[in-house]
Amino acid sequence: MPGIIHLVRHGEVHNPDHLVYADLPGFDLSPLGRTQALAAASSLEPGPVGSVWSSPLLRAERTAEVIATPHRLPVRVHPGLTEWGLLVRWRGIPWEAVPEAFPGELEAYLADPRDIPHNPEHLDALADRTAAAVEEIRERSSAPAVIVGHQDPIHAAVLRLTGASFDAFHTGKPTHAEVITLEGPPWRVVEHIAHEEPRS
Repeated sequence: MPGIIHLVRHGEVHNPDHLVYADLPGFDLSPLGRTQALAAASSLEPGPVGSVWSSPLLRAERTAEVIATPHRLPVRVHPGLTEWGLLVRWRGIPWEAVPEAFPGELEAYLADPRDIPHNPEHLDALADRTAAAVEEIRERSSAPAVIVGHQDPIHAAVLRLTGASFDAFHTGKPTHAEVITLEGPPWRVVEHIAHEEPRS
């Protein structure tokens, strides 16, 4: 039966050392990140919202909690929504140090994320994992579900579910607390709601 799914990227993270935090514990929302989460919650508050799901990582759970509060819903955690395994390989070091620590890998990610040496989770595997999680949540939800996760996993899921190409993977990625609404199956994007990004 067709349904509605809202995919939400977590808000901005407090990360003063600019680390690749990947699946490291901690890394809560920054003040701006909480404001972004509140904006996402406001856009979803008219509802209906039947359930709120999150990646097991703190930044996503905190965002999901903000969204769930107006609906008086618990946050359910799904392990299939966690961060991309590629970033786990780089975790704990500053982004600026990735090229030296893992020569050629960041450059390969930026050039073509389907062709990264020593990648523990291929882009296709990421897309399959996250799309399967979305489909499972839809099947378990009688009303629209909100799913909070991470930039690359959400983007991969949207491309996989809608049958779009991965050729320009770095184009159109969700910004912090952006809400992407899908209707289906067959899945199609029906709305994007973006929120304030940090000033450079």
